[in-house]
Amino acid sequence: MSVDREALRDTAKYLRHVRPIDPDEVYEYLPDQPHQAVVRTALREEAFDLGLFEREDGAFVPAGEEPVDPPGWSPDRLPAAHVEAVEDLLFERYGLDWHEGEGGDELRETVDRMKEDYVRGRSVEYDADAALAYALYHQPDFYAAVGYVLDRLADRGLLPRTLRVLDVGAGTGGPALGLHDYLPDDALVDYHAIEPSANADVLATLLEGTRRNFRTTIHRETAEAFGPEGLGEVDLLLFGNVLSELADPEAVVSRYLETLADDGACLLLAPADLGTSTELRRVERAVAPPAAGVSVYAPDLRLWPDAAPADRGWSFEERPELATPSFQRKLDAAATRDYDDEPGTYVNTDVKFSWAILRPDGERRHPVVASEERHHRMADSEAHVTDRVNLLCVKLSGDLSPHDANPLFKVGDGSERLEHYLVLTGESSLNRDLREAPYGAVLSVENVLILWNDDEGAYNLVCEAETVVDLVAA
Repeated sequence: MSVDREALRDTAKYLRHVRPIDPDEVYEYLPDQPHQAVVRTALREEAFDLGLFEREDGAFVPAGEEPVDPPGWSPDRLPAAHVEAVEDLLFERYGLDWHEGEGGDELRETVDRMKEDYVRGRSVEYDADAALAYALYHQPDFYAAVGYVLDRLADRGLLPRTLRVLDVGAGTGGPALGLHDYLPDDALVDYHAIEPSANADVLATLLEGTRRNFRTTIHRETAEAFGPEGLGEVDLLLFGNVLSELADPEAVVSRYLETLADDGACLLLAPADLGTSTELRRVERAVAPPAAGVSVYAPDLRLWPDAAPADRGWSFEERPELATPSFQRKLDAAATRDYDDEPGTYVNTDVKFSWAILRPDGERRHPVVASEERHHRMADSEAHVTDRVNLLCVKLSGDLSPHDANPLFKVGDGSERLEHYLVLTGESSLNRDLREAPYGAVLSVENVLILWNDDEGAYNLVCEAETVVDLVAA
């Protein structure tokens, strides 16, 4: 028996202001009085658009309107439930001793091939074996990374508790599971994944464990073929580790940005390696030029609003390493190695990632701007080599120096044409903020010496003991 959806919506809109909505009661208000189970299913399907949260007792109440508070995201491992779900899939396909014998060899060969394809910039074809290898190798770091980026929205009150999410190129669900675990239990989420490959089969299984108010839909189409406008306004648009696999990522991202709510956010995420990281930054710059209808919220702030960076753009954040999940440990331990081969080939627990957040409302995480009267513009560095200058910049790396060398930090101000690095040659209380400031922080730097590094093709900004570095915004 069908339900008169218009009558159901009208009834729910009335009752939500009166008392919790009980499907066992609502059916009495509807034409033909459909069965309560049918009414419950229909209410669940309409719940997001009606702003209704389903409680444990089955009643529906208005969803919370307060934005999400940062949950203190700092995972030290992939949660056991997610580890077990991946291991169950490996067991189903390859048997009890999936990490040994032909099954283990197949997985290791697939991981080796995927890593080689990424390094060489080749596209990866995801069949059932590749999907499981991808989940095994990438699930932990992708899971952790997305929460750290979401923190940049939540700590400013910009992550809504009721949100529609569109995850483009969702893969095997690392970012999706991270998003699910990041959000509070009372969040109301309409999650849509676009994933055309065999990754979708793994994704579907892993999403079975999500909460009842985190409702999921998988669209097994390519990003190019899918019509996002049919979903309505999107609050969070996620491109997680997929930009380098799209034929025309600028066109795809630009089209999907049109679906964002006015106060929505687009999150770009990529591994920290040179190819994928610089591709993310290239796409960011292509879809968000100066005076465009979309702004770079973070981290690569345009401190000179009339300018945009044109350097290589290799910038990434690093967070604490995760514990090795059992499926990586088993696969690695069963590998056949030559005498001088080190273990760890099939372990991937480093949390290093590149990211950007774009917004259509012009919002910037730190609304500070540089001043012609007070600050050096990095675009003009060539004319100021051997000069001492003051500048305003964004910290875009941790310490990149090799062992026993002077600490080295990538910085930018949004105008740079080539890389700029702050080199700390004399540490003091005056410049302590350089080391201690987090990734993406805005720094004021006074009395820094500009030198040209011919070996690296970059500018070194020499920070001596007398150089003053102050944290402006974190």
